[in-house]
Amino acid sequence: MQTTLSIIILFGSVALLMYGMKVMSEGLQKMAGSKLSHVLSTMTTNRFTGVLTGAFITAAVQSSTATSVMTVSFVSAGILTLSQAISVIMGAHIGTTFTAWIMVLGGGSFDLRLVVYLLIVIAVALIYTKKNINVGEFLIGLALLLLGLTTLKMNASEMHLDQMEPVRRFFIATSSWGYGSYFLYLLVGAILTFSVQSSAAIMAITMTLCSAHVMPIDMGIALVLGENLGTTITANVVALSAPVQARRAALAHFVSNFFGVVWVLCVFRWFVGGVCNLWGVEFTPGIPSDVSPDKLNAILATFHTMFNVTNTFILIWFIPLIEKLVTWVLPSKPEQKDSESSLRFISAGLMSTSELSILQAWKEIHVYGVRVQRMFTMVRELFHETDETKFNETFSRIDKYEGICDRMEVEIAGYLNQVADGRLSDQSKHEVHKMLRIVSEIESVGDANFNLSRYINHKYNDKIKYNDEQMQNVDLMFNLLSDACTQMVNMLQVHHSTTEDDFLYAANLEMEINNFRNTLKNQNTLDVTEHQYDYLTGVNYMDIIVECEKMGDYIINVDEAVNDRKVSK
Repeated sequence: MQTTLSIIILFGSVALLMYGMKVMSEGLQKMAGSKLSHVLSTMTTNRFTGVLTGAFITAAVQSSTATSVMTVSFVSAGILTLSQAISVIMGAHIGTTFTAWIMVLGGGSFDLRLVVYLLIVIAVALIYTKKNINVGEFLIGLALLLLGLTTLKMNASEMHLDQMEPVRRFFIATSSWGYGSYFLYLLVGAILTFSVQSSAAIMAITMTLCSAHVMPIDMGIALVLGENLGTTITANVVALSAPVQARRAALAHFVSNFFGVVWVLCVFRWFVGGVCNLWGVEFTPGIPSDVSPDKLNAILATFHTMFNVTNTFILIWFIPLIEKLVTWVLPSKPEQKDSESSLRFISAGLMSTSELSILQAWKEIHVYGVRVQRMFTMVRELFHETDETKFNETFSRIDKYEGICDRMEVEIAGYLNQVADGRLSDQSKHEVHKMLRIVSEIESVGDANFNLSRYINHKYNDKIKYNDEQMQNVDLMFNLLSDACTQMVNMLQVHHSTTEDDFLYAANLEMEINNFRNTLKNQNTLDVTEHQYDYLTGVNYMDIIVECEKMGDYIINVDEAVNDRKVSK
């Protein structure tokens, strides 16, 4: 019964550690908000600053996965080049070693429970008083992480693993395989890390087994190497449904770590012996070291740091070569046709960090806006087209674009709903709500374009002829709409930095469209009454003018949502 309870506590403490790491990471991301994105996109001017940036951000958010996902997202969005992304990911390898040193502290010889409960008291006070909820969540995560580590350490000592004969026999048997045992533990480390999606959890278990004097230090270090490979497998699986540039960045992640594992295995015992000597420990392959648990944990953390720093120092000079290699392995496919509706910047596979997925959604929404603008260009071409073959081809393209717009609305809205399921700051929740409204309005712009094409098609099939004044008026209305579309797309592109003048210009265009519609509506009544043209022509003419005004309404609704403002009407 006692053994069963100890095993349950073991798994519970690891789960507590993983959850604490996740909450702490998300809390930091909420505190930083878009600043992390800004830092990553501006501090990667060369490979060296890229490495430093990756290390800094990973140490801050306590998650190399978050940094890798964010980096891959920026590559997809065209904000980072592939070479910049590779340097940031290399820096993330260094930054993630900071987690191991936190574990050294948490698994130390002093009891952290007083610190843990003090952090929980402060965090709960901050959350319930709503003075600073994000800081409170960060402190809760930190407290849970330290509590998990403390519980893990205490449970390991109570289990007396070194006195369990089956455990001892297993490690003694596998240790006698020489280098074969290293490959075994490397494989086990990679599989476990991929399975639990947390290298921190496997690092904690490794430290527990080594500090209990049941696992030899070299086997523990082989597990650490496997953890490095396991995180790259996760990144590549996540990127499977992503654009080719994202998959190249994930592959570069794997290549850099795989190279590191290969070269360190060639000098494995010499390297491990050197790290042990730094801590005054004599290294004997395959034999558990009879030294203090604190020192064994420090050796593991030191190896983890030295390995990643050395590997990065070697590979930083070959980033252009790695870029060429992954580009050769994953060549670009022919550019997608307009009839395809797959999204360019977002995919369900890149949902590891909701707070940082918002940037991808904004980039996709901008593409959505460009697409309906292109659709309106086709409508203008259709209005003036006289050749029957070209007219039918253009009308068919507009019809296809209507289907694309409908699918894009569903896909982007679905992605935003997945983002909303994550733990978001209040500001990010507002961003998601705003983007959902924008997506709906852009889809309405697409519907208006399609309705215009139908009215124009009706005019063409019924051989309705407009007089010169009507043609000029439609062209003037189209010019106003074209300016409004351009302004909408520009504001979607710089959504966080639109100015008062930008919004006033959009509002003035909307007012001009409304006034022009009213003028033409009144004039149409007089022209039909005075038999300037027949009633059927007047109806078709007004259908086009009124639909143009509706499109103007949808466009200004997008502008209002982007700027968090309303046009006074």
